[in-house]
Amino acid sequence: MTSAVELEQQWDRNLKVLPFVLLALATVICVATFPAMGPVTVETRIAFAVLVAATAVWTWRWTYVYARPHPVAYIGRTLLVAALTVLHPLFCIFAWIGFLDAFDSFRGRWRWVAMAATALIMATGQVGGPPPYDEKWQAALWPVLFVVNFGLASLMGRYSIHLDTVSQERADTITRLERALAENAELQEQLLAQSRQTGVRDERERLAREIHDTIAQSLAGVVAQLQAAQGSDDAEDVRRRVARATEMARTALVEARRSVQDLTPAELADAGLVDALSALVASWRDDHGTEASFVVVGDAVALHSEVEATLLRIAQEALANVAKHASAQRVGVTLTFDAAEVILDVRDDGSGFDPTAPVRGSSFGLGVMRDRARRLTGSFTVESAPGDGTAVSARIPALPRGPA
Repeated sequence: MTSAVELEQQWDRNLKVLPFVLLALATVICVATFPAMGPVTVETRIAFAVLVAATAVWTWRWTYVYARPHPVAYIGRTLLVAALTVLHPLFCIFAWIGFLDAFDSFRGRWRWVAMAATALIMATGQVGGPPPYDEKWQAALWPVLFVVNFGLASLMGRYSIHLDTVSQERADTITRLERALAENAELQEQLLAQSRQTGVRDERERLAREIHDTIAQSLAGVVAQLQAAQGSDDAEDVRRRVARATEMARTALVEARRSVQDLTPAELADAGLVDALSALVASWRDDHGTEASFVVVGDAVALHSEVEATLLRIAQEALANVAKHASAQRVGVTLTFDAAEVILDVRDDGSGFDPTAPVRGSSFGLGVMRDRARRLTGSFTVESAPGDGTAVSARIPALPRGPA
């Protein structure tokens, strides 16, 4: 299949050959009609032949040597064609080629002047030669033919200008589209790179939260149980604490696997949020020997797995903070179900702290809880004062659990 570029190249070759085809055709017709019209003497016929040869050389030189339209080329060839048309009117056949070259050779109003010159030669040849005329119809027809030739050529010229304009606009549009596509491709590559970087960062943050909320806390519990076992003289208490440490280590291993695979927390795998929080509070109370209660307010409903996992992790972190820093005697965990949101409150009567003061040491726990709530367009608040205990509250939209 021929491409657009090949077609354009073929047209260019044809347009270069066309003047010589017309020149040959006009010459043959003129020579064939010598007995009826045209030059009659040997001298005028020799002059005709010389002019035809000069026209051929002139056309060839500007077509193939200089290979570009030029006013000098147009004027020289038009003068030669005018002389040949005076010698033989039918040579105006070749004059038609001037209409094609006028718009490429000139600019502005000179285009129309060039076309008028060619139209004048065409009209002169069509009425049988230059004036004066023996017949009145020739004198009357000559201006009519000039107007017709010039008018038709002008229409063709204007249509050619229109086509060139449309073609240029399309070419400009294609260029802009190609540039836009290139820019879009580059932008897409940048977005993909940013997306990959964001994905990597989010995954690192997720793993950091999971490790902090589960594995680190379980290992801290293991250490606490083993340290307590070392300081105990009761063999039964030592066995109980070692068994508890072993259980917590196994839990940490399970959570490590689930964290890597981004699975639902083990506590929620076979239980709802209320049961998981109740078991968490009971286990925490047994491990730390601190009075702890769990209360549910409102009608419990099944929530989206992300909501339940977020609330469970926040509760785990809040209780871990109480064990590390609060020295509390009582802890209360409240889960409130509302129509629009679910609220988790964890309160203790411990030592408290100043939330507005710069935090020394690790502040990762509070930040993790706050980030978890905000990921689900929720909110997280901390209320505390030195000696007055601490209350943390997480409010999460109550997204219902979808169909299984």
